[in-house]
Amino acid sequence: MAGAHLVAAMGLGLFLTPAGISAALATEGGLAAYQGAWVLEGRDCAEVYSPTGKGTTFKKPIDIFAPAFVIAGRRLRTPGASCQIKAVRPTGDRQLLVLDCANAVAANEVRTIMAPSNGILKRYYSEQDTTGVGYRRCSR
Repeated sequence: MAGAHLVAAMGLGLFLTPAGISAALATEGGLAAYQGAWVLEGRDCAEVYSPTGKGTTFKKPIDIFAPAFVIAGRRLRTPGASCQIKAVRPTGDRQLLVLDCANAVAANEVRTIMAPSNGILKRYYSEQDTTGVGYRRCSR
């Protein structure tokens, strides 16, 4: 169910800029391998992202349904929502990310399970999910 909440958070319409949280905080929180812009495997980064002087941002006009997200520090942004990463907890060989997300219509806690592996970030729909969905990094 956590995956469904993340998909819902990804699809709704609010775009906020990243918080200025240092990389040191992200490393301490177990997020070093998660930093960067990510897109669903098989999608072209250039379809979703535009480079900026300070990194990468969603291309305008923003496709709120694009299967993509950016993690910068302790902030996770999708085309439709902005989330503060409240906690990172190990769960076997994966990590549970507890997010405080907001979009144009609501704010709520979202839980998602992820695991970085060989340049791919896998998002799992549940602890029982053995396949996951792969995202590839577009930029750091």
